[in-house]
Amino acid sequence: MDWQGWALFGLVATTVLTAVMIAAQMAGLTRLDLPLVLGTLVTPDPDKARVAGFFIHLAAGQGFALGYAAIFALLGQATWWIGALLGLLHVAVALTVILPLLPGVHPRMASSRAGLTTTAALEPPGLLGLNYGIQTPAVAVAAHVVYGAVLGMFLGAA
Repeated sequence: MDWQGWALFGLVATTVLTAVMIAAQMAGLTRLDLPLVLGTLVTPDPDKARVAGFFIHLAAGQGFALGYAAIFALLGQATWWIGALLGLLHVAVALTVILPLLPGVHPRMASSRAGLTTTAALEPPGLLGLNYGIQTPAVAVAAHVVYGAVLGMFLGAA
């Protein structure tokens, strides 16, 4: 396994994933603005939050890329299709566990149980992120499958 490559390829794959998510949001397929959601963890200013959120997402993507690389090493091979399957697992956890738990730790996100507060600026994503639009799960699945496929393809070629 190319352990040096995971850092570069993780950045490439995360950039592609983020670009797919942003393009889908700009095309009206989803209202989920992932850089905004992540960035508002650290700042209330939406413009600064998008910049901070982009870099937070890049850092998280690096962590996931390391996990993917470890799985590829355990399997003894890295391919685009194994990466795509790992992307499906990754997005399943993101949509069913991470997003629904986010209101519990996000200082600027409303909770579906507690409702709005004076500091809440974001609506809770809900299960599968459906509060951000009916197509949000499909967009997230597509983006994460592409992430895994790109990572598997690059790590397999290295």
